[in-house]
Amino acid sequence: MASMMRQTMERQSDELRRLHADTGRIEELAALLADRRVILIGTGTSWHAASQGAWLLHTAGIDAWALSSVDFCLDGQSARPGDVVVALTHTGAKRYTGRALERARATGARTVVIAGLGVEGAELETVAREQSAAYTASHLGALFRVAQLARALGADLGDLADVPEAVATAMASNLVPIEAPARLLEFIGGGINQWTAAEAALKVRETAYVAAEGLGVEQFLHGPSVALRSTDTLVCFDGGGPWTDRLTEVATAAQESGVRVEVVSAAELGEPLSIFPLTVLAQRIALELAEKLGTNPDTFGRDVPGREPWTAIQL
Repeated sequence: MASMMRQTMERQSDELRRLHADTGRIEELAALLADRRVILIGTGTSWHAASQGAWLLHTAGIDAWALSSVDFCLDGQSARPGDVVVALTHTGAKRYTGRALERARATGARTVVIAGLGVEGAELETVAREQSAAYTASHLGALFRVAQLARALGADLGDLADVPEAVATAMASNLVPIEAPARLLEFIGGGINQWTAAEAALKVRETAYVAAEGLGVEQFLHGPSVALRSTDTLVCFDGGGPWTDRLTEVATAAQESGVRVEVVSAAELGEPLSIFPLTVLAQRIALELAEKLGTNPDTFGRDVPGREPWTAIQL
């Protein structure tokens, strides 16, 4: 039987078509964000979505920033009266995202919650709660909601109506199988897709239990690239635009030094919207690697012996 992760991924394009048709509160909430400082927060995969969401809102001229929820709570980072804090959450249950929202409201900031269907207090809903611990559809749903807000604020992102089909194409495409390397699976991306690389590494680790890292191409080049060896694999996410040349330069150098290199491209929608098909391809790398290795992508490692001490930590 197919994993819950695979079943969820197979319906992502349909979920996005549904969200594209559901614009009920988009204009209202976009007006709330206009001419304000916007802080997007999230944890784990939602932190990656917050970072890409800030990028999309910047495209609309919004003073948008991303903070992980725990940074917002513990490191003195805070909102000011008049700010809007946008929380991205799959289930509304994460410890520090809830605390961050409480802190934001106490300072007089406005809040907007983008969350799964039925989550209490959600101004914008995404998808029904996923049965797999490896969140996929809710991640794309949150990204799509922020893209809708950015588009309503005037961002030149391209046609959001093209996104669901691009996601379906990415799901059905012939993807070169990525084997588990002897040491490290390194993902890189440029611009908004540095967060796609980070999400790929997160997904690979939590589903296939393979050592992985995801970095921006320039951050990778200035230090981490020195440690790359022939026992590693480098995967480059190319969404087109100004980052293609730099990614090509790095990929060529890595290949010539004996590293296995795979370039995963999706430039048809333009760089900003490339995050949708490229994220699906990142999800597929993780899922297909888990399937090949025989790990369960749905359990967050709870079925792995010795994992028990980690369950005491509240997420």
